[in-house]
Amino acid sequence: MKLTDIIRYSAVGCILLISFILLIDRWFSDQASSRIFESTQATPTRSIGLVLGTSKYIARSLNPYYQFRIDAAKQLYKEGKVDILLLSGDNAHRSYNEPWTMKRDLLKSGIPEQDIVLDYAGFRTLDSVVRAKSVFDANHFVIITQRFHCERALFIADRNQIDAICLAVPEPKGWAGLKIRAREVLARIKALIDVYILDMKPKFAGPKEPIETEPLELEGPHRPS
Repeated sequence: MKLTDIIRYSAVGCILLISFILLIDRWFSDQASSRIFESTQATPTRSIGLVLGTSKYIARSLNPYYQFRIDAAKQLYKEGKVDILLLSGDNAHRSYNEPWTMKRDLLKSGIPEQDIVLDYAGFRTLDSVVRAKSVFDANHFVIITQRFHCERALFIADRNQIDAICLAVPEPKGWAGLKIRAREVLARIKALIDVYILDMKPKFAGPKEPIETEPLELEGPHRPS
């Protein structure tokens, strides 16, 4: 085979691969769009709000992804859209504890401690979403995170028969935002593999810790059957 043929076939293969990846990325966005809300006022009422954790600081600077999620969780609670905030994140070692950091900031803003529940085993989005149901017995809740993250979290929820919606909070613009968004494309490919091929489960199943909530008549869209 001539070198020019190898280059031609390689180029075609790369184009097809990139097109496939972008198609998957677009599909993730489309399948979740009807269950994502851009403001607390528009978000239907749910008993539980699941806040997905991230680091509070990046290189000693406040992480805007973190702050936007905390601000939205606080607002959602104070508007009466949720009764309980389930804070799920990584607690890999003693000096890094995402759930406790979120709890501390929410307590400072006036959220009662009895309305905060911590999940220390939310190592990945899959762990956080699936454990909300399998450990905390929550099947109808609102996820609080950035829109691109909402889309992947709702995909995971759907495939685990979880009826979730999502409040999409603001996200940084510019180069930092573009880097995160590029990583998200790869994260979506991994989510497909985890769900459809590897049948991944949370790292820690954990004992049942049901969150007690009042019965609620659900508003808004639901998981497609």
